[in-house]
Amino acid sequence: MNAITQNPQNPTAPTALFILGPTASGKTALALALAQSRPIEIISVDSALVYRGMDIGTAKPTLAERALCPHHLIDIIEPTEAYSAAQFATDATRLIHEIHTRGNLPVLVGGTMLYVKALLEPLTELPESNPAIRAEIDAQAKQHGWAYLHAQLAQFDSITAQRLKPTDAQRINRAIEIYRISGKPMSQWWAEDERTHTLPFNPILTALIPEPRSVLHERINQRFLNMVEHGFLDEVRALRARGDLMEDMPSMRCVGYRQAWAFLEDAVDYETFIDKGQAATRQLAKRQMTWIRGMPEIQTFSELDVNGVNHILNSRHAHTNFSSD
Repeated sequence: MNAITQNPQNPTAPTALFILGPTASGKTALALALAQSRPIEIISVDSALVYRGMDIGTAKPTLAERALCPHHLIDIIEPTEAYSAAQFATDATRLIHEIHTRGNLPVLVGGTMLYVKALLEPLTELPESNPAIRAEIDAQAKQHGWAYLHAQLAQFDSITAQRLKPTDAQRINRAIEIYRISGKPMSQWWAEDERTHTLPFNPILTALIPEPRSVLHERINQRFLNMVEHGFLDEVRALRARGDLMEDMPSMRCVGYRQAWAFLEDAVDYETFIDKGQAATRQLAKRQMTWIRGMPEIQTFSELDVNGVNHILNSRHAHTNFSSD
């Protein structure tokens, strides 16, 4: 993991507050409470909220909530389109500076940790993909299987091979492709990029993690039921009726949508759909919490504590324009 430093040479670099946390933890409510005491603009850090027409199953902030303060990176693409972590990092960095210029505090709210990683740890510039080489690797996989190619990868890049399962076709393909293009293992590319990055903004990292965990699980289970009660299945029916979406697209692989699609395909019964939807959401929350707890210099709250967040901002002297009332 790359080291992160703030910008000591430029004290006027924008301050950006991060409110991270697992799904259903209350991040949006905390940010909107903060908006009552400070001029803020929210940047969504959620890979599901970027899609238009996916409102209920993503727990997208309502229009009334979005009217309380400006929101960004919500409803920016169609469910047929893709939006990468690198694109997010570019857009979020631009927005942080634009919001700062307007005299407001950028508040990044969400739980898509790959987005956070891309923003705080600039991604290594790996060789561009070569379709011919990828096709050649795919052909070898069809003939010998991915386990065979995984073993081949281990011969010239044991570090990467140890990180990947023999069934992880996409990443095995990419690791072999990089080696064939450059003659250099992927692990070496990453090792050479282990340097300190100076960020163009000053991050303040906070997270909302409800305790005990049973509280979060109950919220997750109830929220999923509420989504279904408020028309989630109708939303997915409408998405399916478009005719241009498939279940293996990134948008339809979002938690909840995948399980709803299976139910509407008659692949599972209603009770199984509910159970699987709730379980998948709990698993997502667990992954998010694991990632957050591994982040250095992050301050966590177990409940909605706007005073605590304001205290952190004030103690860090975030910006003279951001003092609370």
